[in-house]
Amino acid sequence: MTEAEAFVVANTAPGRAPLVPEFELRLATEITPIWQATEDFLRAENMAPPFWAFAWPGSQVLARTILDDPSRVRGARVLDFAAGCGLAALAAAAAGAAHVDACDIDPLAAAAMSINAQANGLAVTIHAKDVVGTAPGCWDLILCGDICYEGPMTRHILPWLRVQATQAMVRVADPGRAYLPAPDAMQAFACHDVPTSLELEDHTHRRTTLYRLLPA
Repeated sequence: MTEAEAFVVANTAPGRAPLVPEFELRLATEITPIWQATEDFLRAENMAPPFWAFAWPGSQVLARTILDDPSRVRGARVLDFAAGCGLAALAAAAAGAAHVDACDIDPLAAAAMSINAQANGLAVTIHAKDVVGTAPGCWDLILCGDICYEGPMTRHILPWLRVQATQAMVRVADPGRAYLPAPDAMQAFACHDVPTSLELEDHTHRRTTLYRLLPA
């Protein structure tokens, strides 16, 4: 077990997302301890806050949609982009995707995804790096859950995702984050109410919309 994997195991517990109980995930049981532990860890390792320790609404909606209709991914090459805990990637693998990649720039997220994939007996290829800049054609479907919560990140990833959309289906699941692309860049096609915690969100449920991102 790597140092990062040991950290994930020590600071999370097995849990299941409300909308997607099919998978066991390593999740934070209380927010404050995991945030404090990660702040201590990242001071030494220069790592990001522990977004990977929670099943955010966007990833839950992506995963639920895939499991409810596996034909969406069966036989496809799939990327779970900025994957966090990797929930959408797990759903794609379980639904019969030909190949599933999951990427996140946070090494702790990569460790959590590895643990989660092994716990559920699913094959996911994990990349602890920024894949923005990869040429189109590598994937048939790109899944993006809750990615528009910061302005700099959205400005970094959106032009690349819209180029990817010239050759792949790019799905964005968003619960109303501040930096969601303009309406003319997307087509909404489904909505779900996702149970959440007042510790994480400002409501007990978040209305989360699924969009198809349009090509640039």
